[in-house]
Amino acid sequence: MKRSIGALLCVALLAGCGLAQAAELTVMTSGGFTAAYKQLGPQYAARSGDTLVTVLGPSMGKAAEAIPNRLARGEHADVVIMVGYALDELIRQGKVDPVSRVELADSRIGLVVREGQAKPAIGTAAELKQTLLAATSVAYSDSASGVYIENQLYKKLGIHDQLAGKSTMVERVPVAAQVAKGDYQLGFQQVAELLPVPGVTYVGKIPESLQSVTRFAAGIPKNARHPAEARQLLNYLASPDVQPTVRATGLDSVAR
Repeated sequence: MKRSIGALLCVALLAGCGLAQAAELTVMTSGGFTAAYKQLGPQYAARSGDTLVTVLGPSMGKAAEAIPNRLARGEHADVVIMVGYALDELIRQGKVDPVSRVELADSRIGLVVREGQAKPAIGTAAELKQTLLAATSVAYSDSASGVYIENQLYKKLGIHDQLAGKSTMVERVPVAAQVAKGDYQLGFQQVAELLPVPGVTYVGKIPESLQSVTRFAAGIPKNARHPAEARQLLNYLASPDVQPTVRATGLDSVAR
């Protein structure tokens, strides 16, 4: 009987130790990698025993939900997943540990129209230019892809002035969701952010000659409560084993 009681106490102590080792990680992630993270996060939690608390927000911009603005207000995070150059700015500001930076995936820009509408031609620069000129309205995000379209793509095509009056930068919400409601005829965003949204038809990526590739990366804030566990999560998200899932969401694996 004494031996049985001792064994039960040992098991209880081991279980308690296991529970103590499990961590609750707060993960701030921006749109481009979110579809992949939503699949990979639960898989990691199941195998590690850690709990992941997910906070969504864009990598940049004026919205209160933007990751840099959240951190500036003092919100806590153990991991931030965002556009690489926006992460680099947080590293420069001393808010993210530079040694923790991990490359995750590349993201390209795509186009959607409302479900049921004919797919416009965008396979070449000339076709994309004509499609944009013929459109009644165009929407793009307030993150990296939209900044590129507004500041560079239109100028490369020589149609900046013609598009200025019928283009809108959409804040906070997915561009495809606004296209699905009929608010805009054409919607540009990173492919991984377009594919999960119902009510639209994915047309395709813009031509590679006009493409802007956004690198998504992750890091650990200086005030992270669980940096060791955060590092394990980042290693998993960047590992070769998860790349098929990453690519299935519309992202491209990083060459290593």
